[in-house]
Amino acid sequence: MLRVPFADLYAALHRGMLALGLTGERAELCARLFAETTRDGVYTHGLNRFPRFTSMVNNGSVDVHAQPERIARIGGLERWDAHLGPGNLAAYASMNRAIELSRQHGLGAVALANTTHWMRAGTYGWLAAEAGVFGICWTNTMPNLPPWGATTAALGNNPIVLAVPRLNDNGEPAHIVLDVAMSQFSYGAIDSYRKRGELLPVDGGFDTAGNLTRDPEAIHASQRALPIGYWKGSGLSMTLDLFAAMLSGGQATNQIPRDPTRESGVSQFFLAIDPSSFASSTELKRIADGVLASVHDATPVEPGKPARYPGEQTLLIREENMRLGVPVDPDIWHQLTVSD
Repeated sequence: MLRVPFADLYAALHRGMLALGLTGERAELCARLFAETTRDGVYTHGLNRFPRFTSMVNNGSVDVHAQPERIARIGGLERWDAHLGPGNLAAYASMNRAIELSRQHGLGAVALANTTHWMRAGTYGWLAAEAGVFGICWTNTMPNLPPWGATTAALGNNPIVLAVPRLNDNGEPAHIVLDVAMSQFSYGAIDSYRKRGELLPVDGGFDTAGNLTRDPEAIHASQRALPIGYWKGSGLSMTLDLFAAMLSGGQATNQIPRDPTRESGVSQFFLAIDPSSFASSTELKRIADGVLASVHDATPVEPGKPARYPGEQTLLIREENMRLGVPVDPDIWHQLTVSD
């Protein structure tokens, strides 16, 4: 892959957002979120996702001018309607609003209906952790995951994020952020392995004969991704879908278009918990440090490669990519910069 300075990546994406009709701070934020996703190593949902985002704007699935609107409130829980605006902007605003509500109530939650793909799920967990609050958020998706015991997709892979704020001994951010989909591998990750001609590290789905396989080509052909934990991931996907759709008053997975370029009208949920009123930062750090120390002290499978906590690798990739340049797909980078 080609490496480019982060500033150049952001600038090119900003020009792309302006060309799509976004303006002012919204264009700046949308471009920054795409760029930061690529910077942090989630290549499938950053720059590589921009062509699909462009297609969805052009076919009317995303309205670049729409902004979220609050439609109901009770205590620290609010319902919002995104009106099919850019999903990352609506999700960013929703988590920020949940954080604001948590400052007032200890707990703050936003149930968001009628939105579009939020790109990297972990973005909103990092946002919460950087604000010093615990964060949980999830989304439903179009049907792309067969329920356990079935061969056709009726569930979404419904990513969920859990974030724990933490600073290291030097006072630097060392947050714990788990970002997982309900499929063992996202279809974006499966496609990345396909393009590289590599097998998945573990079974990621079924082939057309119904056999578990690590072959990304076979999974792409069958469209039968494997739920995490088999029947457990299948059940968790369904319940996350129910929570998001019922609490927001939005659509469930079975109502969302199956065409990836028209995946809109999804439902999401954002929860923030402000611990400052009931626990000291010293107490929280002691607990987190103890948990992480036990993980690092566990006997590694490969000597010299200790187990990592969720989010640890992200910080290493971020530092490397800011120092060496952000890896970009040459073809997509060329398309973006030629269109400037």
